Amino acid sequence: MSLATQIAAETQLPEKGVAAAVELFDDGATLPFVARYRKERTGGLDEVQLRSVLDARKRLTELAQRRDTILQTLKEQGDLTDALRRSLERATRKSQLEDLYAPYKRGRATRGDKARELGLEPLARQLLAEDRGHPSQSARPFVRGAVSSTDEALAGARDIVAEILASDPENRAGVRRAVGGRGALHSKAKKGADIGAFRDYVDRKEPLRNIPPHRYLAMCRGEAEGVLRVSVDLDTDPLVPKLLPRGKTGGPWGAERLAAASDALKRLLLPTAVRAVRKILKREADDAAIDVFQKNLLALLLAAPFGPRPVVGVDPGIRTGCKLAAVSETGDVLGHATFPLVGRKDPATDGLLAFLRRHRPDAIAVGNGTGGRETEAVVRDLVREHDLPCIVVSVSEAGASVYSASELAGAELPDLDLTIRGAVSIARRLQDPLAELVKVDPASLGIGQYQHDVDASRLAERLSEVVEHCVNRVGVDVNTASPALLGHVAGLGPRTAQAIVDHRTAHGPFTARQQLLDVPGLGPKTFEQCAGFLRVRDGRHPLDDSGVHPERYDLVARMARDLGLSLAELVGSERAGQLKLSRYVDDSVGLATLTDIVAELQKPGRDPREAFEAPSFRDDVHSLDDLEPGMVLGGVVTNVTAFGAFVDIGVHQDGLVHVSRMADRYVRDPHAVVHPGKTVQVEVLEVDIARKRISLSMKGVPQ
Repeated sequence: MSLATQIAAETQLPEKGVAAAVELFDDGATLPFVARYRKERTGGLDEVQLRSVLDARKRLTELAQRRDTILQTLKEQGDLTDALRRSLERATRKSQLEDLYAPYKRGRATRGDKARELGLEPLARQLLAEDRGHPSQSARPFVRGAVSSTDEALAGARDIVAEILASDPENRAGVRRAVGGRGALHSKAKKGADIGAFRDYVDRKEPLRNIPPHRYLAMCRGEAEGVLRVSVDLDTDPLVPKLLPRGKTGGPWGAERLAAASDALKRLLLPTAVRAVRKILKREADDAAIDVFQKNLLALLLAAPFGPRPVVGVDPGIRTGCKLAAVSETGDVLGHATFPLVGRKDPATDGLLAFLRRHRPDAIAVGNGTGGRETEAVVRDLVREHDLPCIVVSVSEAGASVYSASELAGAELPDLDLTIRGAVSIARRLQDPLAELVKVDPASLGIGQYQHDVDASRLAERLSEVVEHCVNRVGVDVNTASPALLGHVAGLGPRTAQAIVDHRTAHGPFTARQQLLDVPGLGPKTFEQCAGFLRVRDGRHPLDDSGVHPERYDLVARMARDLGLSLAELVGSERAGQLKLSRYVDDSVGLATLTDIVAELQKPGRDPREAFEAPSFRDDVHSLDDLEPGMVLGGVVTNVTAFGAFVDIGVHQDGLVHVSRMADRYVRDPHAVVHPGKTVQVEVLEVDIARKRISLSMKGVPQ
């Protein structure tokens, strides 16, 4: 069975499209490129479907590699039979491979190995198969040398039998099923441990099959921090006889066989099964947490941009003053200053006013960290008092300090202090969240759920996929993008991205996509993958600022001629909708691609993100002390988890809207209602000042 056939069966996708996708990926094509520009080849598989193909391809490749390793090992050991080979070749999961390999795996000496060295294997075979005679009489011939009694002989034989039963693939799979289906996770507080945040998990028992992923991760965290002792409870008595062949639990040897089976279960099978089931649970919980993180990151990166307009960023500070940075339409730093605006009797508003009048921003972005609300109030009052033509916007500064101290920030802003770099980042975040946030490790953005408890490499891989998707969906201006942003464009990486910036610095802005081929290290294959996602504003070719791939420029020129227009006249014209697309279908281009081309021609370089809407908070609410139950406030969603959403209501402490309080209907997935960056109206239910907790509700509150 071919790899494509296996993937198609696993993903339930058309085999022809899967085979084409696999061939393209094997040839070095990227997922965004295949999804956007090779729809005819794959039968229109979208990004989600193509991602499932890639995941299945990786899993099946790893499975094949592990199978080959096991086959080679068994062959070298002389244990490989035709029947075993066929069983290994039929295995579709790694667990099946490992179960089949278990009886032949050689490691350190076991109790069974020591019993075999004492010559007790014939007695063990007799114990498994004999239905007549008495065990003590059968064991007497083996009382010799280091074996001093029949009890020792039978104990050694039971050790061998226990290992035989524990290595049986059906027994291993059966115990795993029992643990996963009937086992219960039981968490207790360790003696003398400070339970703190884990008080809800003390003496808690929950069926493994029902435990929510976020709760399992919480218990794992308590276990890792030495606060909780987590075990699996299971009634094992019904399992013991099932490990033996039918009819082998009675007779004179029945007690010996049951003792061996009980030992196999408790000492060998159960610990292995518990580890395997908990490993699966952990992976599933990781996947759920990563899925939450991916959805949040997607919403954050695709947040509405303020656009290429002048902005002043403010990094609030009480003790050291507020750091301000003015940036141009393209994000270049025009000036910076520090003013004591909060925590002082007389804010330095004169200096602030002069700074704003000098740089004339369209918006002032105020970080929402400590002192942010107070700073925002001062700035807002000044803007209102002097009728300045700009808006004041609260901007999340999560991760800004991480960026400020990074090597990337040092390269971009080498002459600025770390604190000023933070203000620059806040200003640029308002202009274009995507372009700025790709410079920050997503784990520092405060939008995850148990992000530090999940598999770090898988989290990084999945989040990189989200960033790649967002960057290529929006498109990148090749003349203004940072190396960090360019590095996520399909086909490019950090080295080629830096080479593009270096070429831009040395030779001036690109005036045509074709000039990318002049960049050292960027050859025809890379150009094919990246060109459609890079934009050249005001370039020589009218299509260089669109999502039309250069390989289709001649086709679009033909369309323009058919309409009696120049190419420049066709771009941005609704007349593209008059084209009869069937005329242009051939072996390399179909209706799907032609439809995409027409959409681009009508709205070239369109931004898929929503229009910008500035969030607002109540001017009289600044801290937890200002809150009262029953208040209805405007807020901004900062993080979404499986159990609800956290909302910034302007008091420097996010409140929680539990999933049960999210709507007047039943909500299974909070992401179906809200996303990070969404403005919402919430009612204050409860304020716990001591624990700094705010309970909010969206039920019955008009949105």
